[in-house]
Amino acid sequence: MEILYASLLGFFLFLVIYFLYNHKSGGNANLPPGKTGFPVIGETLEFLSTGWKGHPEKFIFDRIAKYSSNVFKTSLIGSPVVVFCGVNGNRFLFSNENKLVRVWYPRSLDKVFLTTTQTSTDEEGFKVRKFLPNLLKPVVLQGYIGLMDTNAHSYFVNYWEKKDILVVLPLAKHYTFSLACRVLMSIDDPNLVALLEKPFAILFKGVVSIPIDLPGTPLNRSIKASSFVKKELLVIIKKRKIDLAEGRASPTQDILSHIISTSDDNGNFIHEEDIAGKMLGLLVASHDNITSVCTCIVKYLAELPEVYQGVYQEQLEIVKSKAPGELLKWEDIQKMKYSWNVACEVMRLAPPNQGAFREALKDFTYNGFSIPKGWKMYFNAYSTHINHDLFPEPQKFDPSRFEGLGPAPYTYVPFGGGPRMCPGKDFARLEILVFMHHLVKRFRWEKLIHDEKIVYNPFASPEKGLPIRLFPHKA
Repeated sequence: MEILYASLLGFFLFLVIYFLYNHKSGGNANLPPGKTGFPVIGETLEFLSTGWKGHPEKFIFDRIAKYSSNVFKTSLIGSPVVVFCGVNGNRFLFSNENKLVRVWYPRSLDKVFLTTTQTSTDEEGFKVRKFLPNLLKPVVLQGYIGLMDTNAHSYFVNYWEKKDILVVLPLAKHYTFSLACRVLMSIDDPNLVALLEKPFAILFKGVVSIPIDLPGTPLNRSIKASSFVKKELLVIIKKRKIDLAEGRASPTQDILSHIISTSDDNGNFIHEEDIAGKMLGLLVASHDNITSVCTCIVKYLAELPEVYQGVYQEQLEIVKSKAPGELLKWEDIQKMKYSWNVACEVMRLAPPNQGAFREALKDFTYNGFSIPKGWKMYFNAYSTHINHDLFPEPQKFDPSRFEGLGPAPYTYVPFGGGPRMCPGKDFARLEILVFMHHLVKRFRWEKLIHDEKIVYNPFASPEKGLPIRLFPHKA
């Protein structure tokens, strides 16, 4: 009987919370149309499940049609959210950055990435972005090309050559993660790379999930994986500080040295635990999205032989212009125009991230609707990427869309836009093009699962990891 009473009391409390939550969320008559669902859970499960099933756009377009509006309310990852769709929505969010809105990350991200001395992921991300542009200028990026070329050569020799069948996704993850370790921290020890890489398979999945930290939940597993990686990073950071002090390392040799050696306006240096948190975030940012793009490129090139042939011919001309053993140069990258158009079209049809969040800094109105201070906002790339008014025959793969001036402003947003546009987009371009160069000059291939679809978990990737059969080019 006591159990029954406890169950009834729990159910009653849930109903009270549900009523209060929805009354609070919907109390303003001028809010955009939509529903917020249950407390905490909201519509998160439906949002995630459309990505898991390979139809990520369905959540967005179903609601645009249902409410006859390009702006609607919902609740995602524990917060009430207004979804801004279309060109006008993108333009409004990107052009009002730090005026009406600011970047926002789910609070689960704080639990995964922050240390006890840090305030929020938003503020820590701002601090990192302050020095990243100086480290990712074109003149600096040019210095990475030889490293990327050497790394890609070794990678394909060790993991692709003399293979008949392989699964692309895990190998692409290793390619991007090992390069991230090399560029960010000058780490090339394969055992250390493998030790750091393993937890990343589960680390980010908990961030884009229902924000419940209980044993066995995705968020709980992510927090544990994060703690393990940060512990290992602290060992690396302590050793680097000693190497810097004793002259065995340079303050300019990589991003880790730069962070360690940089002080604020008061001469204070960043705490070791905070550096570990920043490096963890940079490792995620510098490999997961690029893994997604590289894997999806392999998928589309397998499906579209005429597109593959165009990329192959472009890369073959570059190969013919090089002396044996000569590394790629900046000039070679600039010649890869068609290859980059292909990569851009891949990111239009399968953006590595569906979208990103913002937070309202003050009350404001948009399209006649009230957006309260503190509410979260979200833009989704699919709302423009597969809009037939913006991209005719949107499901058709057509790299020519990116010739000349390319798509109209605010229609193509795989890297975001405005002041918050991804600072690593030029680095990503280099890494993707070097990958394509080494891939197509060595092989053609075929998919082993003909109808394998792209799903989000949380990044875009083929559902089964993209198993393929390789056919090396004859020498």
